[in-house]
Amino acid sequence: MLRNSPAAFMVVALMLASGFVPSGAQNLPTPAEILSEHYASTRVPDRVILTWTSDPATSQAVTWRMAAPAGTAVAELAEATASPKFGQGAERFDATTSAMILDGVSSFHHTVNFTGLTPDTLYAYRVGDGQIWSEWCHFRTAKRESAPFSFIYFGDAQNQIKSLWSRVIRQAYSNLPDASFMLHAGDLVNVPHSDLEWGEWFEAGGWLNCSTPSIATPGNHEYRDGKLSPQWRPHFAFPHNGPAFPGLEETVYYLDYQGVRFISLDTEAMVDAGGPAVAVAQARWLDEVLKTNPHRWTIVTHHRPMFSARASRTNSFLLNYYIKPLYEKYGVDLVLQGHDHSYARGENLSLGGRVLGRHGVPMYVVSVSGPKMYPGGADWPERSLTGTQLYQLVTVDGDRLRFEAYTATGELFDAFELHKAADGTSEVLEFPTSDAVRREAATAVAD
Repeated sequence: MLRNSPAAFMVVALMLASGFVPSGAQNLPTPAEILSEHYASTRVPDRVILTWTSDPATSQAVTWRMAAPAGTAVAELAEATASPKFGQGAERFDATTSAMILDGVSSFHHTVNFTGLTPDTLYAYRVGDGQIWSEWCHFRTAKRESAPFSFIYFGDAQNQIKSLWSRVIRQAYSNLPDASFMLHAGDLVNVPHSDLEWGEWFEAGGWLNCSTPSIATPGNHEYRDGKLSPQWRPHFAFPHNGPAFPGLEETVYYLDYQGVRFISLDTEAMVDAGGPAVAVAQARWLDEVLKTNPHRWTIVTHHRPMFSARASRTNSFLLNYYIKPLYEKYGVDLVLQGHDHSYARGENLSLGGRVLGRHGVPMYVVSVSGPKMYPGGADWPERSLTGTQLYQLVTVDGDRLRFEAYTATGELFDAFELHKAADGTSEVLEFPTSDAVRREAATAVAD
């Protein structure tokens, strides 16, 4: 069959160029058909991504997709060296496989969790079926003790992912190629069940996903009719240390990385899918996770912001009532959010709107990395920006946390530092806002 072959397209192109339109031209594949075929699963591994299910110093999880059923998916792991013969001593691991049927099309998703690894060590791995393999990819395990590191934070990607979000993740990587991981604050895609959109998301990240681990929290666009997308758990492997509450597995979790406790909360399950019962379950769990945190720094991510960046939007009372007091009680340092499709950054506000000050309270950030934009206008942020794709770089080094927000073209827009005192409180050091970026954004919105 030549219908979808390159030769067929060449013949039709020559006919059209000569002015001849065949009567069967309407039988050519549509763009949707072409893209569906492009993102279809094959025996060649794809959508390879690093995540964590346990200690980043001694483990590393990898998931991928491949048209191969259970019992045929494997991964190989070896310490990386400069010699091309490093793989000769690789250890082989059998994958755990889950089958998924979506729109009548079946695919197989595979997960391996490498454990017993040596901290601060460069490893190489590949995945496949024993005959057909991915490329060898590298990752480095975390240090066991507190140590400086940096990561990249993205707000919503969501729309035109391959076309316009791809430039943001690539610019972010070029700005911070040694990032320890990437953090995604929800709404990775727009239509939660769309395999085409998930294909775009993985294609936009490309090989970065197989070499730089990801942390992600789900947004409202990872849910449909109160249920999490069936694409979430096959694509990602996150810790199973969340609340003992059905449906929150691998969306509510924590992990510790070199002196920082990272916590993911599922605001969609809390706000729309489950209501107060889910909010209470997450709050009780969060109380214990914060109370027993042995680390100096705490960073939380959830999709819906505590305070909206839009003047016309009011966010959930459940967040303010159940979650916010715990942030203040335990001195959470930074809260990374999405949802409002603009940039807003500022310190804590009480329920009545009273500013609580700069010491021992969280810094809240809302950001967007995709092209969908909303107006801002809220009065709580100290820095705000609309009409601009952004990414953020965060560095933790001893008693200092530095936060930088960059535009898609690599211009620094906003920056601040948190300086941690001996008693656990934090002082904020502000840096000037880029007026040039603000003027450019205002012009873009006006247009």
